[in-house]
Amino acid sequence: MLTYEPGSSPAHRLDPRSKLAVQIGFAAAAFAYTTPRGLAVLTVLTAGLLAVAETAPGRVLREYLFVVPFLLAAPLLEGLTWGSPWFVVGDAVPSALAGYRVLLVLFVAAAYVRTTPVRDSRAAVQWAIPGRVGQFLGMGVAFVFRFLPVLQADLGRIRDAHRARLGTERSVPRRMRLLAVAGFNRAFERADRFALALQARCFSWNPTLPELRFSRQDAVALAVAGALAGAAAMPTVTAV
Repeated sequence: MLTYEPGSSPAHRLDPRSKLAVQIGFAAAAFAYTTPRGLAVLTVLTAGLLAVAETAPGRVLREYLFVVPFLLAAPLLEGLTWGSPWFVVGDAVPSALAGYRVLLVLFVAAAYVRTTPVRDSRAAVQWAIPGRVGQFLGMGVAFVFRFLPVLQADLGRIRDAHRARLGTERSVPRRMRLLAVAGFNRAFERADRFALALQARCFSWNPTLPELRFSRQDAVALAVAGALAGAAAMPTVTAV
């Protein structure tokens, strides 16, 4: 399961604010250059970021495997026609490139999740957005990072239970309906327990968060983020 794991990689030692800046710059560049050449460059950059985070691409792909069918369905539907030739490759290419762009952004996000403690992410959000709004958003980020892996594990156990009871013999719509109902029921149960745990621990809107400090290594990350943001802004500037 893709969650924070303590480590000594260069990405682990970076300030969460610089890592968030790299993510934002990467996403902006990915949406600005949805071309084969642009995505090829971003693919190399993604491989470098995963290497800095010591995160195996195969592991990330396994975690996001449930997204792949949706990314593949879009170009297939775009390319289909009602008559001959039945499938137009040119119509499917833009959707395929857009789906690949989303996958690259998810890979970079996975590197961030694996190398950043939840409390550090909350501290970075509240630093960027001060006041009550920042506290609310920081709290939401912390809850999502802690809650999603638990729900993902629950869905895995539900699927295993269905397989053990020959659930694979049922039709696909029936299996999807049973999985969705069981998943929602489990999520609501988890939410109730989570709320009770927050009350038992005297949840605070403004806890003592870790102190954030930039280091020399963060200068490199900020330079990369700035270069990505500048590259993303170039098409807009040239168009004007």
